[in-house]
Amino acid sequence: MSSDLDKNQHSVYRLTYHLVLVIKYRKQVINEEIFDRLIEIFNKNAINFDIELEESNFKSDHIHLLFKTKPQTQLLKFINAYKSASSRLIKKEYPEIRKKLCKEAFWKIGYFISTTGGANLETVQKYIQNQKRL
Repeated sequence: MSSDLDKNQHSVYRLTYHLVLVIKYRKQVINEEIFDRLIEIFNKNAINFDIELEESNFKSDHIHLLFKTKPQTQLLKFINAYKSASSRLIKKEYPEIRKKLCKEAFWKIGYFISTTGGANLETVQKYIQNQKRL
């Protein structure tokens, strides 16, 4: 087994996700300082959900987060908690951002999330198709 796999009492797994969050109306409000604060907030919230940030980056209107988690993690609860906390704190700590936002909304309602299991879909399909039937 690969050393990058995680384990618990009954399972071996690797659950990695790519999450993209976009600023409402793609307003360009993220800079280096705000991004660093968004990552601090992410990491603080992540502790409660057994989530570990592996990589992150940003453009002025969106952020990319690559993180790993455990099977029991409730992703929707985590994403909503993070978006809510980060929106509230960023607007409080950087009041100049409020002027650039429309109707006070910081994040777009939706988001993009994708699994990144390490192998592409075609590789997994071929692996399953090539298994011996007994």
